[in-house]
Amino acid sequence: MGYSSDDEYQLFLQQVPVVERLLVDDGIILVKYWFSVSDEVQQKRFASRVEDPLRRWKLSPTDLESIRRWEDYSRAKDIMFAATDLPESPWWTIESDDKRASRINVISHLLSEIRHERAEPDTVAIPDRPPVTDYQRPPREQHRHVPDVASRLGS
Repeated sequence: MGYSSDDEYQLFLQQVPVVERLLVDDGIILVKYWFSVSDEVQQKRFASRVEDPLRRWKLSPTDLESIRRWEDYSRAKDIMFAATDLPESPWWTIESDDKRASRINVISHLLSEIRHERAEPDTVAIPDRPPVTDYQRPPREQHRHVPDVASRLGS
């Protein structure tokens, strides 16, 4: 796609493991996820975005070009994994044809990767609202309101 020269790309592949090791050595928890989508599901997702004005923005020129370069992108991902899948900062692949399941799986995995203790929330008591004494809300018509576009979109 022309985002970098071949030399810059090779330098990136050399530097990433070094930078990741430095981050981990400094105590930063680095967890890397790759959401893997089958060709068929990705094609359906792209097609559904064309028809949905709320999701059409997700079809960037890079996304559209990725359809033509699917194998090139896959090869580049494989090279990146080979260079940056380190014992101290491994790549984790999430099968993500099913978005809901993949989100649950990644949340569960992420929580298993980070040491934590169960915390019980503090008890919260919502106070009673004091009675109105000398405040009267001004008429709504005195204020500017954002147009209610959402009500015209449907569900």
